[in-house]
Amino acid sequence: MAASHKQNNNKKKFKVPHTYVILFSVILIMAILTYIIPAGEYDREYDEVSEKTVVIPTSFHNVQQNPIKFFDLFQSIPKGMQDASSIIFFIFIVGGAFQMITATGAIEAGIGKLAKALEGKEKLLIPSFIIIFSLGGATFGLSEETIVFVPIGIALARALGFDAITGTAMITLGAACGFTSGFMNPFTVGVAQKIAELPLFSGLRVRIAFLIIFLAITIVYVIRYAEKVKKDPSISFVRELEIEEKDKVIDLSNIPQLETQHHLVLATIVVGFGFIIWGVFKNGWYITEISSAFLAMGIIGGFLGKLSPSRLAQEFIVGAKSIVFGALVVGIARGILVVMQDGMILDSIVNGLATAIQSLPNSISAVGMYITQVIINFFIPSGSGQAAATMPIMKPLADIVGITRQTAVVAYQFGDGFTNSIIPTSASLMGVLSVAKIPYEKWFKFLWPLMLIWLATGAILIIIVNIIGFGPF
Repeated sequence: MAASHKQNNNKKKFKVPHTYVILFSVILIMAILTYIIPAGEYDREYDEVSEKTVVIPTSFHNVQQNPIKFFDLFQSIPKGMQDASSIIFFIFIVGGAFQMITATGAIEAGIGKLAKALEGKEKLLIPSFIIIFSLGGATFGLSEETIVFVPIGIALARALGFDAITGTAMITLGAACGFTSGFMNPFTVGVAQKIAELPLFSGLRVRIAFLIIFLAITIVYVIRYAEKVKKDPSISFVRELEIEEKDKVIDLSNIPQLETQHHLVLATIVVGFGFIIWGVFKNGWYITEISSAFLAMGIIGGFLGKLSPSRLAQEFIVGAKSIVFGALVVGIARGILVVMQDGMILDSIVNGLATAIQSLPNSISAVGMYITQVIINFFIPSGSGQAAATMPIMKPLADIVGITRQTAVVAYQFGDGFTNSIIPTSASLMGVLSVAKIPYEKWFKFLWPLMLIWLATGAILIIIVNIIGFGPF
């Protein structure tokens, strides 16, 4: 009895803190750093080539210290929610709209039929999804947009005996592989190459090779995890969630009949997703347009599924309410950036890291640049934002230390791309996890081994391109 009591105390002692506690702790640390790190900033100017407001590399200067005071610390959270309001409301709309569609029964019937067809061929599902979404990440920078696909991925994964992490990973990690390789990503590689004065999307073949390597690693990792969960569901990192959601798992032995209204709803979903992809790729749609299209998809699909207006409204509330926890995480995480910006230490951190690279030996300067970009990505999780903030500094720095500008772009794209899948300041990641209902700490536990593999692979590839003198073509 005493031994059992001691064991219970140990379990309580090592319990992972709540996600909100983790994020607020990071906010507190950043607030303390505003008293320690000298405040500073770069001057910025509009660059006509990249069409971005970029930093002037030689303009860094110290400014008056602006430490975050006690009340400012708490203000950072509502300010963060204000800054991230478009993402937060996007999440609510996606959750509500998807619930309207789900209530028609079309998702259950359609995915059930697809899952039945894939029985015995489950291994094809994961690589297929990862490859498809990687192409979206590599070409039009698919990132936040994955949020709308996650519920379907999870439903299909569960129907085949996997879990929510598998369904989320085969979509988001696929997009991450493509986003990181970025062979035609206009928001990362495109912007960085413009600032570095390189031909747009030059080095295409090398970056396609990067994508193939990342895909091979990721597919093997996700399949291994999925197979373990299918064999023994108790080892799932989100076992508690799977138990809570067990009533939503599609029973393949009792699949609902696909009726006429179900076909109409499924057709609405296909057309709706096609419309969204067209809008993103051709017209530069972002959060407002995508959420509007998804809301229209939910309402039209609901009516075609024979739901009354009042029932649609009720289902929307149910769906939005179910993801409140995750939606608020996005705003709290944005508070970290608010503290650094208001405390005037963001540019100081960037400048300090860039200065450190200059002191490195030439042989490891490229890897140092890569590590620097990884660190900066925590503070500036926007791909184009990080390019605008760092590439004007890294371009002359690459010339000084004797590495090619193309290598500097690779260091940036890897430093920006990999960790977007794990850092809590990434609105895209937090949005995905909120829709998937996966606690951040559970996702971290699943992903950190793959993240280490990705980061190590990135370092090796950077050493290789530095040795071969990866040039502009």
